[in-house]
Amino acid sequence: MKRRSRRSRSRVILQDLTPCTVDWVKGHVVLIDQTQLPARLVTLRLVSVDMVREAIRSLRVRGAPAIGVAAALGVLLVLNGRRRDSTTALVRRVRQAASRLESARPTAVNLAWALRRMVSCAEKSKELAPAIFRKSLEREALLIRDEDRRLCREISRHGAGLLRSGDSVLTHCNAGALATAGMGTALGVVYEAARSGKKLSVYVGETRPLLQGARLSAWELMRRKIGVTLITDSMVASVMRQGRVDKVVVGADRIAANGDTANKIGTYSIACLARLHKIPFYVAAPSSTFDFSIPDGRHIPIEERAPQEITAPFGRPTAPKGVKVFNPAFDVTPAGLITAIITERGIARPPFKTSLRHLLGRRRDERGGTKGVGSGTLDVGRRTNEVRRTRHEARSTNVLP
Repeated sequence: MKRRSRRSRSRVILQDLTPCTVDWVKGHVVLIDQTQLPARLVTLRLVSVDMVREAIRSLRVRGAPAIGVAAALGVLLVLNGRRRDSTTALVRRVRQAASRLESARPTAVNLAWALRRMVSCAEKSKELAPAIFRKSLEREALLIRDEDRRLCREISRHGAGLLRSGDSVLTHCNAGALATAGMGTALGVVYEAARSGKKLSVYVGETRPLLQGARLSAWELMRRKIGVTLITDSMVASVMRQGRVDKVVVGADRIAANGDTANKIGTYSIACLARLHKIPFYVAAPSSTFDFSIPDGRHIPIEERAPQEITAPFGRPTAPKGVKVFNPAFDVTPAGLITAIITERGIARPPFKTSLRHLLGRRRDERGGTKGVGSGTLDVGRRTNEVRRTRHEARSTNVLP
């Protein structure tokens, strides 16, 4: 019997350990209930648009790419049981479903992006017979899912080159397989680097108030037998000062045209600390996360969630009854604190307004994705910024910008 190469065996192991976060199975949306992790691995079968919306709102499915895929698949549910409806009636139902799903969470731009694609597909297919219309919509939703899987692989491949064997990587929240339909973005970079043989260790901030780092990222990393150390969010400065962190890699929920990045609350603090300690700070995200319609982070809507997530997380009171609470789910990291942004087309570096446009802004195909660039990694702005960084470091002090 022919033996598989070590590289082939590693790839199979990685695929086997990647949970199927969200999928379309026998006419229904199937997803992992992430509110049950790490105690239990529970799969939900969703049969209505309202069930999908509730799953997104309650964080049963979360992560910008994953909720985009879930929403696209969720639109298909309005077609079930409507065998006698005309195509015109089906188009109307698709629009209504998209409108309802889009209101579930405002910050992650992938949600609106995926729903726009589904509505656009419905409009383009409105002259088709109902049966063919259904197939057209299903094909588009599955394409969104499959594209996300491919983009995760490409982001991971580009980003893995930024990590060296022996690096200790800090990440925040969860931007792994549980946040996408594929292997992940930020954690995908770690997985690909580890698959290629690099020895890495990972620090994960617990990510208050809902502990996505502790519950989800640590769970993923342990399943893949990658060395992981869990810390509280308030330990980041101390860990960096002790020289325990070589790189920071995080995901994103929305990125403005200038590179300002919205991600889980606490990301901005980590970026400030990384700059102070001269640690590279990388963002990994697919093209669907970029919003070129807004010039900067001031225009990104920030979702504010229920006070109970802070005062009584997981149903257990931890604060005095009636205390005033401010609970934004995200913050915005200024582009000036970001070393590079890893995309499926390559790596963008400052100035992001130029490099992101070069990589993504004017090179989109008709489906909203991007065209491939071959097997190499396009690193836009690298040489210019290496010169700029060298000049800066020669006169730098430990003062935040």
